[in-house]
Amino acid sequence: MNISLEAFRKDLRAWLDDNCPASMRTAMPADEYPGGGQRTLYPNPDTQVWMTRMAERGLTVPMWPREFGGGGLGKEENQVLQSELRRINARPPLLGMGISMIGPALLEYGTEAQKAEHLPKIANGDIWWCQGYSEPNAGSDLASLRTSAVADGDDYIINGQKIWTSGADKADWMFCLVRTDPNATKHEGITFILFDMRTPGVSVKPILLISGASPFCETFFDNVRVPGRNVVGEVNKGWTVAKRLLQYERTSIGGIGGNGQKVATLEALAAEYSGLEGGRIADSVLRSAILRHRMNDRAFGLTMKRSGEETAAGVAPGEVSSMFKYYGTEQNKGRFELMLSILGTRGVGWEGEAFNAQELDATRAWLRSKANSIEGGTSEVQLNILAKRVLGLPD
Repeated sequence: MNISLEAFRKDLRAWLDDNCPASMRTAMPADEYPGGGQRTLYPNPDTQVWMTRMAERGLTVPMWPREFGGGGLGKEENQVLQSELRRINARPPLLGMGISMIGPALLEYGTEAQKAEHLPKIANGDIWWCQGYSEPNAGSDLASLRTSAVADGDDYIINGQKIWTSGADKADWMFCLVRTDPNATKHEGITFILFDMRTPGVSVKPILLISGASPFCETFFDNVRVPGRNVVGEVNKGWTVAKRLLQYERTSIGGIGGNGQKVATLEALAAEYSGLEGGRIADSVLRSAILRHRMNDRAFGLTMKRSGEETAAGVAPGEVSSMFKYYGTEQNKGRFELMLSILGTRGVGWEGEAFNAQELDATRAWLRSKANSIEGGTSEVQLNILAKRVLGLPD
């Protein structure tokens, strides 16, 4: 037994029991999403309390270096932390692109000045980040993007448009791909740059989705002036940074398939809506479907854990991130399809007193899950990457 690790667990368990608010040990409603940022208002003040307390100990980003607001934990210590959070069914203290995408990219590619400026703010939940990648004519073929950045002294002047910009209406900063050399080959001449969303010339228009929410936006740039010091990596070599960040993004999206906080389970829903017989779900077909889903969850979770250990050892995510993204999103969509099978007609309500909050949330979550196979690169893109770079199949 590792005595120091057990001592760490004991101290951490006592601290979590004392500091995690009771309301943060329940399933997380959509309007209590802990995304941080300067413009976010939380209907439940415990969301901010939990985020602040965890940030003060560096536990919003437990494996980041302490100098950048992280906890400086090793692999085994982080495993203890995650198991203790699951023990009390704690919500994540902080979510978003800051900790899952741009933060890891800055740790790998950022200058020391960029790390010092942005990483502590990400760890503290001070900044909500959004991603400026896709354009109306550059989706799956992202490298055909046309948003331009023209050098003007020490600055760049940006003009163009992005689409499907998740959370742009709430975001404080954007990490963005721009074309700095229009004469270069498609994958060259692209630069990765950061800027404040309050910069003059930036405007945002939310897009209404079939779920009734508007998490995605159109974002427009009209002569937006950005300091050259905000370029991450080399000018005209931003595709390298962009690809790495996509791998972090796809790994993060893939994780929705079978991991995270314990919420209302398929088994609990089946017991409530389909009934039990002899302590088991009465419908044998439904029982088998849930069992298959849980087995897949378990296998996928173990694979994710193994990959996480490799990442902790300093191995950045590679093509395996495309596998996680593809399988994880399919698994998540399958979960919601099963949920609707359980709920039956109760799972397709939209409004009115005839449906309870759980049923209305299920309808919207099912519709929202359809975007999983599009965002972060479509399932078709992921399969192409696996075919070419893993299986070695010809173009």
